[in-house]
Amino acid sequence: MKEKIHPDYHEITVERTDGSTYKTKSTWGKSGDKMKLEIDPLSHPAWNKGSGKLLDSGGRVARFEKKYKSFKI
Repeated sequence: MKEKIHPDYHEITVERTDGSTYKTKSTWGKSGDKMKLEIDPLSHPAWNKGSGKLLDSGGRVARFEKKYKSFKI
C-alpha cells in the first residue's frame, strides 16, 4: 500500500435509537467519537417488518405534515 494516502481508521462508539451502544472501527470522526443514529435496524420499518417507531428528529415529520396537509390524493 502507498503511504499517507489512506484515511485514519480508528475506533468509535455507535449509539442506537434505543440508547444501546457498540464499538466499531471507522474513518468517520476522530478516535473515541460517538455517532448517534437517527435510524437503525431497531427503528426502521424495512428491517423490523413495520413494528418499529420512527423517531422524529427536529420535527421533520411534523413540518412535512403541516406543509402538505391541504394536499388531497
